[in-house]
Amino acid sequence: MNRSSRRSLATAIAFLGALCSAACAVPLAPAYRIVKESQEVRFVPGPPPELQVRAHFTLENSGNSELTFIDVIFPNERAYGRRGLRVEIDGRGITPVNLPWEYQQDQPNALRLPLDVPWQRKQRRELAVEYGFVSPEDAGGRITLSAESFHLGPGGWFPQPQPPRHALAPYPVRPRMSYTVRVPSDFLVLSDGARKGARKDGAETEYRFEVRSADLPPYVVAGHYSEWPQKRGERSTVFWTMQPLKEDAGAAAERIRGAWEILEKEFGPLGKNTAVPHVVESPTVRGHFVAEDGPAAASFPGGVLVNPAALSLGSTSERFVELVTHALARRWFDEEMAPAPQAVLGMGEGLPEYAVMVVEEARDGAAGRQRRVLRYLNEYDAAAKETPEKPLGAIAMSDPAAARRMGLAKAALFYAALEDACGPGPMRTGLAQMVARLRGRDTGYDALRSALEESSGRNLAELFRVWVNGKGIPKEFRERYAPHATGQGNTPWNF
Repeated sequence: MNRSSRRSLATAIAFLGALCSAACAVPLAPAYRIVKESQEVRFVPGPPPELQVRAHFTLENSGNSELTFIDVIFPNERAYGRRGLRVEIDGRGITPVNLPWEYQQDQPNALRLPLDVPWQRKQRRELAVEYGFVSPEDAGGRITLSAESFHLGPGGWFPQPQPPRHALAPYPVRPRMSYTVRVPSDFLVLSDGARKGARKDGAETEYRFEVRSADLPPYVVAGHYSEWPQKRGERSTVFWTMQPLKEDAGAAAERIRGAWEILEKEFGPLGKNTAVPHVVESPTVRGHFVAEDGPAAASFPGGVLVNPAALSLGSTSERFVELVTHALARRWFDEEMAPAPQAVLGMGEGLPEYAVMVVEEARDGAAGRQRRVLRYLNEYDAAAKETPEKPLGAIAMSDPAAARRMGLAKAALFYAALEDACGPGPMRTGLAQMVARLRGRDTGYDALRSALEESSGRNLAELFRVWVNGKGIPKEFRERYAPHATGQGNTPWNF
């Protein structure tokens, strides 16, 4: 390219840059921004125990037109036990209404807030919201609530204003969010926001936190707990239990901390404000497949909630450590992403099983991985005697327990086969990149294949076709592992 041509190109680029800058200074669609946001959650012992949530937003119309309503996603009424919704805009009470039917399927938990006076450009509005949580139906990853403790999973417990219905409308991102947690003064509190102080008010203590727009949505865990160990090191696992632990949990604490560090190393850290895992007793936690009794655990970004039945196994038991490790792994591959309906079991449950395999291999070498593969083969073969097989890509969480056991075992074996094809390094790099890219978004087998093909440079179409859409375990896979079969027993899944 000669000098004259380069000069012409530079002039054209400068002109386009100036044009883009001018265009970007003018709003292209209806929009508003969150100038200021604050949330408060307060525990009220009851009976019944209740969580009171108050939210306040300062909003500014930053778009190219006036607005006549605001759509807001609220916590699901049944799942959270939400009641007593009250909304004010500029100090005047309003009645939320349902979205038009064509939008309800995409946003089933959203309500529309009609504005009696159109919201003019550059004008600010004050939005205030109040509601309570009582007796949630699904006590697990999203919310737990009892007479002496509670837990709120990241993001879903506070209202979330949505952008106007326009293709170019930007999401109303907050610059930062401040939130407070008001609890009885004898409660312990854990959250992932930056702590900004605490203030005692009578029998309550108010803890203040702040999160920035780039941070993960906040969670809260609090309760009347006894902490173990009372004097702990910088990297020690912490137990919060309703009664002081009667046994030395040192060995379990070391294994749980080790699993946490392996998961962070192999699949990437999830947050920066929680340095060590917490194992927290929660009386209302139930198994995540169905609402069964028995040992159960649910993950949160700072660790794992366990119910009394799980604690009764004893911290020294293999079953307890495995239950906690599996729940930790779910944080990466189920809670952080939203598997598509056809991938809820195969990815949402199967990837945590693979992550546990990675943990055992890091601890015990190839023998640990081998034990896991044999266990899954045995579990698959045992379930195959009870029920016909459905392809992995067609199994639903509503299928019978034997079908789910077979599908979960096959899913774990599928990831072992993928690792054999990709290599351990590219496999784990691809999964870590997938978690980082798809955090908070829906995902499925296509996204998984794309991530692993990118990291490994391999064409995995045939492998996915055979394992996800076909039936049975490929002969060559069995031959690779079956000669080492030892007939080891299985630890049953919590179906």
